[in-house]
Amino acid sequence: MSAQIPTETHGELPGESRENRIKRLSMRSMRRGIKEMDIILTRYADANLETMSNAELLEYDAMLSENDQDLYQWVSGQAQPKAEFAPLIGRIRQMLGYTE
Repeated sequence: MSAQIPTETHGELPGESRENRIKRLSMRSMRRGIKEMDIILTRYADANLETMSNAELLEYDAMLSENDQDLYQWVSGQAQPKAEFAPLIGRIRQMLGYTE
C-alpha cells in the first residue's frame, strides 16, 4: 500500500513539525502571484512567523490561500478584508505603517 500525500492547500499537514511549517509558510509568503505581495508578505513572515502561536500560523496559512489581488486590496485599504482575516490584515497594515 502506498503512502497518501496530503492534498490540502492550507492547514496543518500530518506529521509536519513547527519548524517545517514555518519554512513552508515562509516560502509561500515569498512566492506569490504579484511582486507587491511577495515583498509585503516576506517582510511580515520574516518578522513574525517564529513568534506566532500555532493558531496564528494556521490563520496565516489560510490567508495565504486567498487570491493575491484580493490580499493586495485588503492590505492597501482598497477593500475590506474577509472578517476572518481582518485582525491579521490589520497587523500587516500596521507593519506597513498604515494608521487606522
